[in-house]
Amino acid sequence: MSDELFIGVYLDEDVHVLVGELLSRRGYRVLTARDAGQLRKMVSEQLEHAASLNMAIVTHNRMDFEELHRQYIVANRNHAGIIISVRRRPYEMADRLFRLLDTVTAAEMQNQLLYI
Repeated sequence: MSDELFIGVYLDEDVHVLVGELLSRRGYRVLTARDAGQLRKMVSEQLEHAASLNMAIVTHNRMDFEELHRQYIVANRNHAGIIISVRRRPYEMADRLFRLLDTVTAAEMQNQLLYI
């Protein structure tokens, strides 16, 4: 369980880096797969890395991350949250994330799978 109030977000490599820049400018804790040196890693590795940092992962990869979420629940493993979005323009995606991050605490996001 996180001691932080606000959710940190880890953007997988399919999410436009501008989304991270927009979130960071507003003061959110953000890390991209690129900046973490995690490009071309398997989705399971991406989720593990995000979980180790206590950050919710943001992705466009619905099918793989829905399955990973199911596997985590069945195995009684924890993650800091999975946020799935269809591909959108970076400003629209950032706006949807702003609304979510302003209303859900890090504790509420634990082990959740949300769609924006």
